[in-house]
Amino acid sequence: MPTKNQLIRHGREEKWRTDRTRASDQCPQKQGVCLRVSTRTPKKPNSALRKIAKVRLSNPHDIFAHIPGEGHNSQEHSIVLVRGGRVKDSPGVKSHRIRGVKDLLGIPDRRKGRSKYGAERPKSK
Repeated sequence: MPTKNQLIRHGREEKWRTDRTRASDQCPQKQGVCLRVSTRTPKKPNSALRKIAKVRLSNPHDIFAHIPGEGHNSQEHSIVLVRGGRVKDSPGVKSHRIRGVKDLLGIPDRRKGRSKYGAERPKSK
């Protein structure tokens, strides 16, 4: 415990907060190039194969981004758009890829939540 005199001379050091959005440069979306597309298993109570991709952004950051939805056409060297949003059960995955933009196709025949998955409106008869 410091004395009052020590506090007057030096003060208290402020705690630094870690920046969770380092890679995004405070931008809503960032463009990047896929370096590797793979699957990863989630943390303890859950069981699945999460589809993730290592993406090199237009700034020099490399990040892991989740590919949402069922099925994808993503491969190495494809150009993608990345948004924020972490995946709670996948450590180190702090962003999502946007479906239906650039080289990542939307999900065909999707009826609900279409805007999140780049699906077009089904033709009504």
